[in-house]
Amino acid sequence: MKTEYKVIELSTVTDVEIENSLNHWTEQGWTLDGIHFAMRESSKRPSMAFVLFSRHNENSHG
Repeated sequence: MKTEYKVIELSTVTDVEIENSLNHWTEQGWTLDGIHFAMRESSKRPSMAFVLFSRHNENSHG
């Protein structure tokens, strides 16, 4: 069994965009590992978000 990873970059960081990404990729069999936000000093809102997923691929050997 092999673990696969997926990183999704969101340049529009809103609750709707994060929710859409989570729903889309978990429906595809991915498990959320975390969300990391890139901040700008001039703003309290994140400028980007990286959504991290993983899944175990039972068809792969390695």
